[in-house]
Amino acid sequence: MSMRSFSTRARVCALWLVGCATLAWPARAQTPAEVGQWSGIMSWPISATHTHLLPTGKVMFIGEFGEGDTPPRLWDPATNGISSLPWPGYNSFCAGHSYLADGRLLVTGGHIESHVGLEDASLFDPFTSGWTRLPDMNDGRWYPTNTTLSNGDVMVTSGETVGTGIMNELPQRYLAATGTWRDMTTARLKLPYYPRLFLAPNGRLFLAGPSRTCRFMDPNGTGAWSSAPSSNFGSRSYGPAVILDGKVVIIGGGDPPTATVEQIDLTATTPVWRYMAPMSTPRRQHNATLLPDGTVLVMGGSKGSGFDNKNAPVFLAEVWNPTTNVWTRLSSNRVYRGYHSTSLLLPDGRVLSAGGRNVRSAEVFSPPYLFKGARPTVSSAPDVVTPGTTFTLSTPDAARVTKVTLIALGSVTHAFDQNQRLVTLGFTRGSGVLTLSAPANNNVAPPGYYQLFLVNDAGVPSIGRMVRITTTP
Repeated sequence: MSMRSFSTRARVCALWLVGCATLAWPARAQTPAEVGQWSGIMSWPISATHTHLLPTGKVMFIGEFGEGDTPPRLWDPATNGISSLPWPGYNSFCAGHSYLADGRLLVTGGHIESHVGLEDASLFDPFTSGWTRLPDMNDGRWYPTNTTLSNGDVMVTSGETVGTGIMNELPQRYLAATGTWRDMTTARLKLPYYPRLFLAPNGRLFLAGPSRTCRFMDPNGTGAWSSAPSSNFGSRSYGPAVILDGKVVIIGGGDPPTATVEQIDLTATTPVWRYMAPMSTPRRQHNATLLPDGTVLVMGGSKGSGFDNKNAPVFLAEVWNPTTNVWTRLSSNRVYRGYHSTSLLLPDGRVLSAGGRNVRSAEVFSPPYLFKGARPTVSSAPDVVTPGTTFTLSTPDAARVTKVTLIALGSVTHAFDQNQRLVTLGFTRGSGVLTLSAPANNNVAPPGYYQLFLVNDAGVPSIGRMVRITTTP
């Protein structure tokens, strides 16, 4: 045999052995501690198009289109039981919603038909399950945004009135003390569907999207808009936005969808939008949820062009760490959740993923941190916290706590949570106790109910403790 023939045969044998090794040793399956774990699929009676975590720890959800003419439902995460709640008396599909300081949910607008909104407004009391009708708004609103202000009032913006593109340009401020409305007559502006508005650390409202043009709004008197830095990418229709520690993050969206992510630090002297690390895949019609450890979980959506492209679904979840600016791919669910889907952080640290167009089901995702050891526990904590003060809580795990966060109760629809925000608290450790610094003021943390989480050195969160942030004089 020639040396050349021997060399050829040796190469063939080597390749055969490599192939056998590949077949014999498949890729290692990732564990729940690395990628999390999804529950089974739960059948629900309506699509969870509007989803709210109540101060009771239960979840209220409202359906789409004609389902809004039926009672809202209540889901108990502890038992998986579903029951009916009283109906407000009108179709609250496509309404706006955020929480008041006392835990009641303000619901604004609703559905007559597509692109035609209602003038109705109501308060839902989670402790009595009762509705209170309020005076009508100045005009109909279909797809409006509610933004809770530092004194507990709520600014209501946008929403279509009587047809496609005919927007309610006159914002209104709900005056919580009197249950009445103030027209913001010097702040008229045509805004897109469900504008991504946030209370900024300086007390103004910040418009972050979905269009590229951003603005500040002075909510005092009859209002005034001023310019703000424009974002970089362009229109991010049906892309979510979140606020954490004064930083607003906009994630994906647009048509065709983008994977890009941008952040602006509203605590900076000169805020400017900056690109962050992109997601692993483009998304539109997805949801973003703030987690107890300060990361941002993204689920669902479509990576294909078009309004709600079910032929290009994104099933995998992924999580962004703002500290490292790194995205991590997590496990995949089994149901396409795009338009009309919602996601919501639960008190036990799991995340509800539900709804979708004509999708009457839900799944629950357990993030990796729930598989990394025992939780820290809270033995006692105050029920009420005043901004600008310090307070203490008891925990046998004080020595291992590395992070304490407050997360406002979620109230989400159409790829945007109008009430969600995260505030990280400073703290010092003692023997079995933590002394915590409350949020500096109500611009940082608007009054209302929050979940307080302890996170230990393994990244595992405690069960969320309901705490009510009061209004400072």
